[in-house]
Amino acid sequence: MWNFRPARPNDADAACIVLRRSIEYLCSTDHGGDPAILGPWLANKTPEHVTAWINANPAGFIVGVGPDGIVGVGSVVASGEIRLNYVAPWARFRGVSKGLLRAMEDHAASLGATVCTLTSTITAHDFYRRCGYVDIGPPVQSFAGTEAFPIRRAISYTGFYPAEYAVYVFVPF
Repeated sequence: MWNFRPARPNDADAACIVLRRSIEYLCSTDHGGDPAILGPWLANKTPEHVTAWINANPAGFIVGVGPDGIVGVGSVVASGEIRLNYVAPWARFRGVSKGLLRAMEDHAASLGATVCTLTSTITAHDFYRRCGYVDIGPPVQSFAGTEAFPIRRAISYTGFYPAEYAVYVFVPF
């Protein structure tokens, strides 16, 4: 069972660890251990940057929390663009990414967005397609030179994650 809530500035250190470990260990298909790719990808995943992202988007920077602390990090802006969706390696395949995605979609829909968009890694592309996202163009190069997939999905507000600060529980099926 996971709780999904807006991140607080004091979550930045733990969120940063999740971001970095997810990229390092779960996205190896994308970076192949190449420092020229991994270095730029991790460069802004620092507690200072994460704190700034939380402060800039307090309701849309969402964390998944389990009994042992933060296990997922997501970020969505009012337009519906998903900017982050990362899960800790030790929580993979346990419903965290789906819960974060659902919370982000609902938050964006509560602000008036009708579509969520993102540019997916190779690692996550099949996950998003299983969640109803469709490709909206050919693969593109990401900022670090890896292949990425622009995708989107129509959304509507379900009440799963309203804009007010509260904790919602997602139980994976």
